[in-house]
Amino acid sequence: MARPAQAVAEPSVPETLGARIRHERQAAGLSGRKLAARIAVSPSLISQIERGRATPSVATLWAIATELGIPVGDLFSDAEAAFGPPQSTPVQARETRTAITLAGGIRWERLTPAADHEVDFVYVVYPVGSESCPPDALSQHGGREYGYVVSGKLGVQIGFDDYALRAGDSIRFESHRPHRLWAIGKEPAVAVWTVLNRKDDERGQQLRELPS
Repeated sequence: MARPAQAVAEPSVPETLGARIRHERQAAGLSGRKLAARIAVSPSLISQIERGRATPSVATLWAIATELGIPVGDLFSDAEAAFGPPQSTPVQARETRTAITLAGGIRWERLTPAADHEVDFVYVVYPVGSESCPPDALSQHGGREYGYVVSGKLGVQIGFDDYALRAGDSIRFESHRPHRLWAIGKEPAVAVWTVLNRKDDERGQQLRELPS
């Protein structure tokens, strides 16, 4: 069963996520307009996200992280905290998990003490009626995904195929295949999700070689 959301120390999305994205974009030498063009969104959306006036969808956040060549876990903290010393313990206590809430109320809680460039390991909650992206705008990025549903029912579309995962079901697929996730039914879908080897996405690797 999902534990109460208030048990987690959650940073303010407008104040931390936007600042972190802006910092990474500037470090990569990209203008907001250029980043927007590369992930097929409007420049105004990037500006609003960076200023804390809009919350990105799951798909948009993945696209931003991919284009900037950083793990999604790096975006859970503000720019200052992200460059601090790594935690010395291998344990991530559930009471201190860092979390963010995205468009539609979708909640990600990082399950590692610090960002890991090899893997994104998160506890996710999809509220009733929420989805990672619209059916006509499926997400694609590097890596391989593994998911385990803890409670509720989670829909997963991979290409033209739809799957309904119940509590105890698990799934694996290549992230370069177009995909989306959504909550099915009248209760939130809770899952543990892992994305391995996102660095395989050539967009992030080639970013600094491209003109800004």
